[in-house]
Amino acid sequence: GWHPVVKALSEAPFVPNDLSFSDKRRMCVITGPNMGGKSTYMRQVALIALLGCTGSFVPAGEARIGPIDRIFTRIGASDDLTGGRSTFMVEMTETANILHNASESSLVLLDEIGRGTSTYDGLALAWATAEHLARKTRAFTLFATHYFELTSLAEELPATDNVHLAATEHEGSIVFLHSVQPGPASQSYGIQVARLAGIPDAVLTSARERLQALEQSQAGKDPMQKDLFAVATEPQPALSPEQSALLEALQALDPDELSPKDALAALYELKARSEHLD
Repeated sequence: GWHPVVKALSEAPFVPNDLSFSDKRRMCVITGPNMGGKSTYMRQVALIALLGCTGSFVPAGEARIGPIDRIFTRIGASDDLTGGRSTFMVEMTETANILHNASESSLVLLDEIGRGTSTYDGLALAWATAEHLARKTRAFTLFATHYFELTSLAEELPATDNVHLAATEHEGSIVFLHSVQPGPASQSYGIQVARLAGIPDAVLTSARERLQALEQSQAGKDPMQKDLFAVATEPQPALSPEQSALLEALQALDPDELSPKDALAALYELKARSEHLD
């Protein structure tokens, strides 16, 4: 399909992209760089579906649209200043509406869920939202995300695939190809997009150095994929000499060899020693 509004306003040739949903493919997780075309692709799908449901011609070479009861969207970020709600609160309110009301016949478009809060909170909420939509709701869903960790959802959830908006580098600059390809994106191109926006070279150089340091610090560590939300075990803190001595005294006791009086005395002694610990 193609997006008539974008085609009319943009001098660049519009890149048409297909979409196919079925019982075996109900969710697409979409990755790719900012400005790569994720939001345009999602809006194109919503417009074509809406036009088709009204009985209109649609801007596509071919379209077969089954029954759709509602179209739900969570796209864009904005504060509700007059209502006193943050970007994140607006985002979560709209997401809650989708989770409560979408059905198997709904079209759901979710763009960058979770970015309004801290990294792990947002990632956890995005993950759980996608899982609920895939397992419980089973709505036809396009789920665009900047969390690369979510690309592993395709391995775990039923009827879920990864697609990405293609981009490439040419002479240090990013070239957006705007074509939807199977599989997850290979990289984010964040620094290249920042260069396009006019960020000073000194800042870009510093960012590249910081990125390299971060990548090296993560080298050898497994990416947070399947065990993303497994409970992390805290490292055992080192015991102080007093704690070690108390533990040794406790381990040295043999309850079977103690008389009731001796056992009570030992208990009082251990209790008194524990109260003097830092």
